[in-house]
Amino acid sequence: MKNIFGLAFGNLKHRGIRSWLTLIGIFIGITAVVSLISLGEGLKLAVNSQFGISSTELISVRAGGVSAFGPPGLGDAKPLTIRDLNEIEKISSVKRVVRRNIPPSKLEFNDLTVFGFSINIPDGQDRKFVYDILSLTTVEGRLLKDGDNNKVMLGYNFYSNSVGLEKSIRPGNKILLQGKSFDVVGITKKTGSFIFDNMVYVNEEPLKDLIGYGDEVDLIAVQVKSVDLMERAKIDIEKVLRRTRDVKIGEEDFEVSTPQAALETVNSVLGGVQTFIVIIAALSIIVGALGIVNTMTTSVLERRREIGIMKSVGATNYHIFLQFFIESGLLGLVGGIVGVILGIGIGFVGTLAIGNFIGAEIKLKLNILLIASSLVGSFVIGAVAGIVPALKAAKEKPVEALRG
Repeated sequence: MKNIFGLAFGNLKHRGIRSWLTLIGIFIGITAVVSLISLGEGLKLAVNSQFGISSTELISVRAGGVSAFGPPGLGDAKPLTIRDLNEIEKISSVKRVVRRNIPPSKLEFNDLTVFGFSINIPDGQDRKFVYDILSLTTVEGRLLKDGDNNKVMLGYNFYSNSVGLEKSIRPGNKILLQGKSFDVVGITKKTGSFIFDNMVYVNEEPLKDLIGYGDEVDLIAVQVKSVDLMERAKIDIEKVLRRTRDVKIGEEDFEVSTPQAALETVNSVLGGVQTFIVIIAALSIIVGALGIVNTMTTSVLERRREIGIMKSVGATNYHIFLQFFIESGLLGLVGGIVGVILGIGIGFVGTLAIGNFIGAEIKLKLNILLIASSLVGSFVIGAVAGIVPALKAAKEKPVEALRG
């Protein structure tokens, strides 16, 4: 076996350009599969990072008709109200409800204006709850406190000069929000979410007075007493809202969801797209396998004299078969190695580009299983493609082969 592998490597080293061109199909296919799966994983991480929620006991309630291009509440036909919030708070499985308002707002600094969104920060214990579920900490300055009526906290992108103001905003600077002056007291650490890294955080009463949204609520964050009560709480919330909003089953003008359910839906869609693209990429591998069949068949015809010499000195049909079988497998493996290297490179660069585009910090790890399966698969594809030519070589008669 050692001699056979040695001969196979030697023959591959001296192959003509025709044989190496055979690798293109396998190389392109493996590159496509590895890069697309890597990019798919990076896209999943990027999408998941945008949820910005760490609590497993949290249910989100929002009105129906939410715009696909903005935060909760934008474009609602019938917004949630304080009454809805108060009724949900009475449910026995609910531990806490928090009002969330995310109104569009205008921010001015450095004689420039940008448009984005502000978010309310409640007082008391609810403040700590909001900071915890959003995992908010500061990179500079401090978090907002109760009584900070003319102060704001800004997302990281204002600090990194990524919002179009041509100047970084630091704690101690003054900004105009909806034309009113506010002091900046802190900058949040980068969350990887383009929503929260571009957010203006304002205490609840000052923001309500500034925007004037009254009793309307964009989103209600519901903390359940335990994870085991999540499904029960979800059903109870739906019942309460049908009553308060006077709608029947199937006519709901609201949505009740958990972060896990939302992530599962998104990941399912991305997984389906990823699978479809990989299937298309696999066609290139099939083309590569056909190329190996053609190359190895030609090789058998060109090396008839070599086959005859090997048989005349004692090589059996099995030895000849194994020789060509391993050569075709190694041919596929070389294409697989090149494809894996290039595919990983494309995956990393592409994932980095996705992260930079949406402002998310994505740490993509090497998928060892994917790499190993790609290499084994490329060897197997090459070997299987070489079975017919190898059988043809094994059946060659020594005398006729030497004459050829």
